[in-house]
Amino acid sequence: MDKKIVIPGDLLSENTKKSGYGTYVRNGKIYSSLCGIESLKEDKVGVIPLAGAYIPSVNDVVIGIVIVVTPSNWILDIAAPYDGLLHVSEYPRRVESREMPEILDVGDSVILRVKDVDSSMKIELALRDPNLHKLKTGQIVEVEPVKVPRVIGHGGSMISMLKKETNCSIFVGQNGRIWIDGKDEDIELLSKALRKIEAEAQRSGLTDRIYNFLKTERVKQRESRSVKFFKNETKDVNAASEGHSEDIYRKIDVLLDPKN
Repeated sequence: MDKKIVIPGDLLSENTKKSGYGTYVRNGKIYSSLCGIESLKEDKVGVIPLAGAYIPSVNDVVIGIVIVVTPSNWILDIAAPYDGLLHVSEYPRRVESREMPEILDVGDSVILRVKDVDSSMKIELALRDPNLHKLKTGQIVEVEPVKVPRVIGHGGSMISMLKKETNCSIFVGQNGRIWIDGKDEDIELLSKALRKIEAEAQRSGLTDRIYNFLKTERVKQRESRSVKFFKNETKDVNAASEGHSEDIYRKIDVLLDPKN
């Protein structure tokens, strides 16, 4: 069953103590203040927006892309209406101005923390943490920031399953940028799954749906590899001796093994 879509003004609850994100209280009742998906929990009632730009908050961990290098700052696109500033003093070690492009240059992707956001939306970033670093491998997939909770899942259930079923490393930035790394076919599979999560975020039972999707896509990948193998080996099978043919068929059995 799909989750309930609500619009501003829809009644959500009569227990005002449960008022959460995307709601307001009037006359002892909770109403939706957004167009989105109703979120009902034991202690909170809220609304998950269907769309919207990423608005930075202090301590958010995001993926930024360097767009300008100045004598004392790196300016980064953080997928928000406002750019972020990483001052050289927020780099883990002392950096001279001449070194800056060598450390982080235009186009480089970095995992950072939002250190401060002032009233004028000046966003200060920090890199002083072992878990924050430049991304040197893998690729970035972007989803709508409001869909990030669905990518992570309740208690991290979705992201744990994605890691296990795709054999990929994953980092989900709160700004909707997701870094993934692994073998090419695993990255391709994970990218498809992320797009499906984004498209079906409003549906219930999403973790199970994505799990089944991944299993089906794995079968398709194996079948595709098998077809390529047969095409490449046809001539060898026809020309090979009986002993060599048996060896080729053993290779085919390995390819078709569900464990591979």
